[in-house]
Amino acid sequence: MLKDWPIQERPREKLLNKGAHSLSDAELLAIFLRTGVKGINVVDLSRQLLKHFGSLHEVFSVDCEIFCQQYGLGKAKYVQLQACLEMSRRYLAAKLTKGDSLTSSSQTKDYLISELKHEAHEVFAILFLDNQHNIICFKKLFFGTIDAATVYPRVVVETALRFKAAAIILSHNHPSGIAEPSLADKQITQRLVKALALVDIRVLDHIIIAGHLTCSLAERGDM
Repeated sequence: MLKDWPIQERPREKLLNKGAHSLSDAELLAIFLRTGVKGINVVDLSRQLLKHFGSLHEVFSVDCEIFCQQYGLGKAKYVQLQACLEMSRRYLAAKLTKGDSLTSSSQTKDYLISELKHEAHEVFAILFLDNQHNIICFKKLFFGTIDAATVYPRVVVETALRFKAAAIILSHNHPSGIAEPSLADKQITQRLVKALALVDIRVLDHIIIAGHLTCSLAERGDM
């Protein structure tokens, strides 16, 4: 039983004493679940769920029916988990609201992760910025299959002009979980850089999101 564990090793007490960053995925999930089931303490139950689904990402992404099939889970837990996910997304979005200036690449990556990491299929999105690099808006423009999204430079240029953007940051997700850019990723980046240069709009970066992983083409020197 969890109550028989040393106090400092219990997830809630560990979080209070050492901070949330010190907890494993299973311990974080255990705090959310709160209680185990007959014969299984909440941490072991969390470990079983992570082993079954593969990761926290998959636990968050699975649909209600499959989620509720697991022992110890139900619709109430599913609703709570989805609400927790949405609160996290809104918290990160609130840090990058209209008119805010991008102060760090990590801040931008965190926001893009929150927007794209749970997409089951490939989504191509853009952060539109003014000439001070303040945020105008974030838009998901193209939606593809699990393998690729079709990106039209004309649509990107028209949308950037409509928002009166002076610069943009490109982004898309890799549902495969591999953040490494493909040849096609590099090619479409160059096409967009050239197309937008014709109307004096800079492409600052192209950031690939793969779960919690990111890859910046600008940082790699691929732009």
